[in-house]
Amino acid sequence: MPKKLKLEHSEFSGEFEDGGITVLVDIFRPAGTNNDWQMEVVTEQDDVTSWEEPFATDKDAWEEFLATCEKDGIRSFLEGEETQVH
Repeated sequence: MPKKLKLEHSEFSGEFEDGGITVLVDIFRPAGTNNDWQMEVVTEQDDVTSWEEPFATDKDAWEEFLATCEKDGIRSFLEGEETQVH
């Protein structure tokens, strides 16, 4: 059985609420590494949006999330299917 990879979660990870919609922002990388950060946004309906390109810092990932909310609105994460962002 493969060993489960331990992840380090950014301090920017957590629930984010706007306009009555709550999503979970998960910014993570393998624990004990200096690897780039990955980001996923999960809605209450378990819709998942994943960014294909990693981020150099967890703050860069958080700022990208905020910019996406500003540009497209938090409802843009309510797609009903798994989405990947470039």
